[in-house]
Amino acid sequence: MLGTASGILFGLIALSVPIAAVIGILALALAYIYSPMPLYLAAGDIFWTNSIDFILTAVPLFILMGEILLRADVAKKMYAALSHWLSWLPGGLMHSNISACTLFAATSGSSIATAATVGTVAMPQIEKDGYNPRLFMGTLAAGGTLGILIPPSINMIVYALLTDTSVPQLYMAGFIPGAILAGLFMLTVLIACIIKPSWGGTRGHSDWGARIRALPDLLPPLGIFLIVVGSIYAGIATPTEAASLGVVSSLALAAWNGKVSINMLQQAVEGTMRTTAMVMLIVFAAVFLNFVLAVVGLTELMSSFVNGLGLEPMQTMIVIVIAFMILGCFMEAFSLLLIATPLLAPIVAGMGFDLIWFGILMMLMLETALITPPIGINLYVIQGVRKNGPISDVIIGTLPFLVALILMIVLLLAFPQIALWLPGVIK
Repeated sequence: MLGTASGILFGLIALSVPIAAVIGILALALAYIYSPMPLYLAAGDIFWTNSIDFILTAVPLFILMGEILLRADVAKKMYAALSHWLSWLPGGLMHSNISACTLFAATSGSSIATAATVGTVAMPQIEKDGYNPRLFMGTLAAGGTLGILIPPSINMIVYALLTDTSVPQLYMAGFIPGAILAGLFMLTVLIACIIKPSWGGTRGHSDWGARIRALPDLLPPLGIFLIVVGSIYAGIATPTEAASLGVVSSLALAAWNGKVSINMLQQAVEGTMRTTAMVMLIVFAAVFLNFVLAVVGLTELMSSFVNGLGLEPMQTMIVIVIAFMILGCFMEAFSLLLIATPLLAPIVAGMGFDLIWFGILMMLMLETALITPPIGINLYVIQGVRKNGPISDVIIGTLPFLVALILMIVLLLAFPQIALWLPGVIK
């Protein structure tokens, strides 16, 4: 059964079938081959039941918030403000790249939006200040991945839906790993530019007066972050209500910057509709696949297979991480989340691991999928912003940050409290 499922899955992916269709066809094929009952008759009820889940309403709202912020001129001012504070370090504006990605991730909830927005603002600095193009683009591709780890994260909402875990707990668990990973990325830049000073370009110079004057430009993204995440933990709003507060706040910010217009709103809504339609189609197909896997017994078979290996729980987890990272080279990160979660979550829970902790581990593994060739979507986003030169430059520049990501995964495996301490303190 497992061989059949794998064959169908990778065969359809090799044929470049859209991922929603891949998941749906896989579910129907497994139901037809292994179930004596016509499981497809349950699809309508499953789709409807999950489509009215209140938590899913947060997804289009967070997407809309990101679309508005993308057009609200937030990133440009934020990037300029960060350059006053960080450009004196070895590596100069590459530290601003990572910091800007961190701050924008805390408002957009999307890795692709983070990489594209900050990349568009930062890319002209490569030639202007003489940075090493590969390392500079690597900071943007890797920094963009923070969008799915630092709250609010759309991927965490979907993971919570598939595993019946708490979105606020997942959000809280992502804070410390996200901060540590951003620090590791900056440390990578620092080490590289100390070894090769020429890669760091021309360092910026700023006085304390300019730095203080730049602080107000850092407040808008921090303000939106506090409104969205703070309202959840203050007990004022659910994640969905917090997302709606984020939309209103982003509209107010866009109006303050003079960016609100009929054309801008139309583009934001159209972008939201396209992205939401794609995401929801994939989510509903994945939920149906989850149902089919449970009925035909593939989930139980996977658990028995893993238990039959005779490995210790942590050894099994290491095998899962390695397999996940290999798959990430050939599958898009969001699709991998939807396909792997129904299979792995019962196994992980059965071994006694916390599903909140595993959710953060999965976000880190998805981050590696975003920057590993040949499918790593952030590589193509940065190449698209660059508009010329070989994509191999982006891939090579990202490799040091891939090492930092793997180090973060190792740290989380060795010290689960990195993710679990904060949710345990703030309940």
